[in-house]
Amino acid sequence: MAARIVVLGNINQDFVMAAERMPQPGETVLGSDLRFVPGGKAANQAVTAARLGAQTTLIGRVGSDVFGPVLLENLRREGINTDFIEVDEAHASGAAFITLAPTGENSIISVPGANFAVTPEQVTEAQEAIAEADFALAQFAVPLEAVEQLIEIAGSVGTRVQIDPTPVRDRLPRKFSRIFSTVPNETEAARITGVQITDVASAAAAASALRDMGLQIGVITLGAGGCVIRTEAGGWHVPGYRVTVVDTTGSGDAFAAGFAVALAEGRTPAEAGAFANACGALAATVFGAQPSLPHRDAVEAFMQEQRAPEAAEL
Repeated sequence: MAARIVVLGNINQDFVMAAERMPQPGETVLGSDLRFVPGGKAANQAVTAARLGAQTTLIGRVGSDVFGPVLLENLRREGINTDFIEVDEAHASGAAFITLAPTGENSIISVPGANFAVTPEQVTEAQEAIAEADFALAQFAVPLEAVEQLIEIAGSVGTRVQIDPTPVRDRLPRKFSRIFSTVPNETEAARITGVQITDVASAAAAASALRDMGLQIGVITLGAGGCVIRTEAGGWHVPGYRVTVVDTTGSGDAFAAGFAVALAEGRTPAEAGAFANACGALAATVFGAQPSLPHRDAVEAFMQEQRAPEAAEL
């Protein structure tokens, strides 16, 4: 049976450009290769889940501007249930302005727009879909009150919640300790736990700190270094895959969705980490957010071909 995933969060129009470096204050730097790409962390995670074969529902908001209908149609083409995406007459669609360095690393300025108008009531309308889901995913690019409502509803019906805690806010949502798993990167994990991450050992300490907060699974993503996972049963460093990086935009979202889908399908945390690493690695090899998100057959073929080292117990 296919995994069932509900995603709450932001839907963006991305404006992606290349530049040799970011400008200094008061300086103009010439960019190139401007492209318009559908994005937003929640939309990216929903698209990844759908491409991996999950039955996927997205809860969010777009503007009534020129971008909103295009973003919605793109999601529907992916087979995503958009019944709980509202069109906002008062706010523009969310946008992200992404600058790519020659290395493929990105710098992002995000403008929330309609995403910050998502309400707890809107989440409540999706209660039945949340109850039927194996996992509910959320990020912090919508009001925390909406995330808190998702945690509350999911907790009441036994649906596992996974939080991708980005952008890091001035507080964590209430009942954060009730979520099942979280998948921050090194910077996000350091801000949440206070553990500065410089290597696998310190990443493991941060993952343990997340467990101490009440979570069932603490995951720290390490980019090309793979990920570190802590559960009640133990800990693992799951090595990453070596790829030629084109654009890292969307890689973290591909990882988050891949990890949840794999757990929903019954894989162990270490197996889910390897699957998610492959999803994130493949996303880094293609330009743009949603265009880069991998399909199931590509992930499985990549894992067969590359065969990353086995997970190491910590």
